[in-house]
Amino acid sequence: MKSPKTMTDSPRKETVIMDGQEMRRILTRMAHEILERNNGTQGLALVGIRTGGVFLAQRLERLIEGIDHVAVPLGELDITLYRDDLAIRKDQPVLRKTIIPFHISEMKIVLVDDVLFTGRTIRAAMDGLMDLGRPAEIQLAVLIDRGHRQLPIRANYVGKNLPTSRDEIVRVFFEELGDEDRVVIVKP
Repeated sequence: MKSPKTMTDSPRKETVIMDGQEMRRILTRMAHEILERNNGTQGLALVGIRTGGVFLAQRLERLIEGIDHVAVPLGELDITLYRDDLAIRKDQPVLRKTIIPFHISEMKIVLVDDVLFTGRTIRAAMDGLMDLGRPAEIQLAVLIDRGHRQLPIRANYVGKNLPTSRDEIVRVFFEELGDEDRVVIVKP
């Protein structure tokens, strides 16, 4: 019988930080926090940042609808062209669609992403949103806040604060991509 591959068989060590059950619990809490802070769903919309943020926004939308019995508008934002590292990237960026089937002007937009790190992705996402209209407010919901900000950006809703070193990698896996829901830290 072949033995399963262990974490020590590889030069990198992977540690599971959150499993699927904990992810569901955290997203349920975040959905309640979003509803509480916004006094319900009036004028509220969710916009997920491609790719992981889209899956999380979809899950939050279903949870909010289950709690408040109202479907909130849901959008998907591709920030590729708003990134500040396009000129220094070696590979060509892959453009995906931005799908926001509602007017964002005067809406309270909850921008959703999987991991908040330097803040540069969120800055790019806010630039992208502002090109589409003038929201009344932009709030930020993230599953993981790992610190190391390079810009003054803070999330309104945080699933889990996860202090990391700069050389560690935080990876979020989703059922929607054929994986088991989980969050891991990869250490060199």
